[in-house]
Amino acid sequence: MEIITGYTGKPHVTSEQDRDVNIGVVGEESYVLQTGMQLAAEVSSNNEIKIRDGVLMHQGCTASIKKNTYDSLTIINGSQGMKRIDLIVARYEKNQDNGIESLDLKVIQGTPAESTPTVPEYTEGDIQAGDYVADMPMYQVIIDGLNITEVKKVFEVAPGIDALKKEIAELNSNIKILNSKNDNGHALKVFNASENLAYGCWDDGLYRYGGYYGNGAPSDWAGIMLVSQIYINGEVNGFLKVAWDMSMTQYIMKNNKDGSVAQSWAKL
Repeated sequence: MEIITGYTGKPHVTSEQDRDVNIGVVGEESYVLQTGMQLAAEVSSNNEIKIRDGVLMHQGCTASIKKNTYDSLTIINGSQGMKRIDLIVARYEKNQDNGIESLDLKVIQGTPAESTPTVPEYTEGDIQAGDYVADMPMYQVIIDGLNITEVKKVFEVAPGIDALKKEIAELNSNIKILNSKNDNGHALKVFNASENLAYGCWDDGLYRYGGYYGNGAPSDWAGIMLVSQIYINGEVNGFLKVAWDMSMTQYIMKNNKDGSVAQSWAKL
């Protein structure tokens, strides 16, 4: 094992190691990070697009445009009566002779067409596999005649930790965890499986259950359970429960309107 983030008395951190760390945190795909102006595109003229400051992570390889600055990209003139789509990419390149790496914005010019131009091809590449070129698509530049009519963003912005925590909290708030009393009609706690699974679930929803075979659980393995209310003439007449244990074996049961068992757990 070799330390990465530590002083060893000599330069030792490689770009490959740094990319591996980034991939482990953010993922192996390519993203723009939530910093600065997030590499926003600005049409300066029909021949120039400015890409504002921000940071991207392309297959673990990071690059940035300094704050309050921009990169200027030249767009070749369009043709009267023709349409074209150019593609702005962030291109990783590695010199085959000396191993020097770079990551810069490039414009791949599309082929003009009278009606339906196509997006030009780009080099996908796999940086960590040793490919010398790998493109990250950033923007499609739509050209109609002599004019740039649209700059379409095609990259993803990686969510920050705070945004992920908020999203997870919102998702969790919509899940009825079987770990509370049935004082509001929700499921009871898993430690009394007989009461939980026979009488405790009164709402539509997806629940988890513990494996308490012989105490009312569908199997001796824990699993998940889907509960649906049964309606007759617009009123709740009973409850249908379908469960899957960890082996994906399926079970079914029914409750009457008052919660009593209409059909005990049966394996399907």
